[in-house]
Amino acid sequence: MSHLTIVPLSSALGAQISGIDISQPLNLEQRDAIEQALLKYQVLFFRDQPIEPQQQARFAAYFGDLHIHPIYPNVPEQPEVLILDTAITDVRDNAIWHTDVTFLPTPAMGAVLSAKLLPEFGGDTLWASGIAAYEALSAPMKTLLEGLTATHDFTRSFPLERYGNTPEALTQWEEARRKNPPLPHPVIRTHPVSGRRSLFVNEGFTSKINELSETESEVILKFLFAYTTRPEFTIRWRWQKDDIAFWDNRVTQHHAVDDYRPARRVMQRATVLGDVPFFR
Repeated sequence: MSHLTIVPLSSALGAQISGIDISQPLNLEQRDAIEQALLKYQVLFFRDQPIEPQQQARFAAYFGDLHIHPIYPNVPEQPEVLILDTAITDVRDNAIWHTDVTFLPTPAMGAVLSAKLLPEFGGDTLWASGIAAYEALSAPMKTLLEGLTATHDFTRSFPLERYGNTPEALTQWEEARRKNPPLPHPVIRTHPVSGRRSLFVNEGFTSKINELSETESEVILKFLFAYTTRPEFTIRWRWQKDDIAFWDNRVTQHHAVDDYRPARRVMQRATVLGDVPFFR
């Protein structure tokens, strides 16, 4: 039997889970209980979970195939686990509201983030619920957005001037750019499991709404970026070492607060691939 204890953290999203050691293999009941909690609460937090990269990848792989990031460094013996180390990599693109890898045709279903080294203060992460934001929209605004698509562009968070400034980095960036051209996703996305609708644009990767004029697109996107991240649709997590966060990337976005420099922060992430976004 599963003995998970689930404590909701806000009405919009978020729950803390205890009663499980995710460094160990899961049985089917545990896996299903975590998936159901994820569908309901959208982001799950686990305290005191010291895990090795191999264990982190194994846990994430219970929920789908894993992604290897085209830019960020990874654990050499476990390339599906990327390293977000402020002493090595400029992670400014995490310090804006974004949904992970929406520049892919099949953006991430979710991600498992592990806290390895934390600053003495600061470095919290916020998540926002696209479901809560969508459901709070007026009926006319929902009607306006239905059927629209938006372009998601790799270069918005990985610009050439920051990620192509050495010959080796430039080669890597050009290859990533070639493999990830701008592509469209629906502005409103239907969750493939729950059927709930969610706003699916984010400041990190969304560049324009395709069916609108440039001016109209700019105004609507500016509104949606600000609206979706209103406090009532968000939750803020204060990290402790060996915390794990597991979020549903299909219906959330997040923001890693960059308020701890020059201190160092090291996180490791395993990303679970999803499916093609759709609206119905």
